[in-house]
Amino acid sequence: MKVREVRLSTTPTPEAIADLRLGDIVYLDGLLYTAREGVYMRALEEQANIPMELPSQSAANFHCSPAAAIREDGSFDMGAVTATASFRFAKWLPEWIAKTGAKLIIGKGGMSSRDYKEYFVPNGAVYLSTVGYGTGALLGRGIEKVEAVHWQDELGLAQAMWVIRCNRMGPFIVASDMEGNCLFERENAKIVQNLDRVYEGTRPAVLKRYGETDDRSDEVIG
Repeated sequence: MKVREVRLSTTPTPEAIADLRLGDIVYLDGLLYTAREGVYMRALEEQANIPMELPSQSAANFHCSPAAAIREDGSFDMGAVTATASFRFAKWLPEWIAKTGAKLIIGKGGMSSRDYKEYFVPNGAVYLSTVGYGTGALLGRGIEKVEAVHWQDELGLAQAMWVIRCNRMGPFIVASDMEGNCLFERENAKIVQNLDRVYEGTRPAVLKRYGETDDRSDEVIG
């Protein structure tokens, strides 16, 4: 099946979200913001006022560490953005999505279909994954400008809430859908079916790392 490419607003309509399919390649237009543990703790646990109008300004939360600096004149220099693993923030996401109306959660290392069904689907949200390591500069090409940086003094540059205007930022992969299906679980299931054939005739490993197993399906990585 041919892979689809989709240009998607960072304030997507419910119809645009519902039209996404697992494996679609997405490029984003509009404002997105970064929010990871520092922002979640400040906004949700410390009850600080979120310094943006969400979701009207943006419904796209990018889990990333910007390669960025603030110049002496107060302007911003951001050439790349490196995605970080989203499963690290799973405990905050149900409250964050419900509170902010986020529809697009973006990062690497997503969650399980169970998480998508429980947290994302009831709120009309989906997960977009980066395509792999080393894409920071590629994604940086989609940055038009940095609109603002919030909570820099409190959280530091890496954890601050960066507001980025993007134009065709991507590529991202649709990793969950409105039924809560998970792209990586689906593909891993296909791989597992052929593992016995791949390893047929090989001997069990003599030396093993701690926690390793002879059940090859336990070592499939999503």
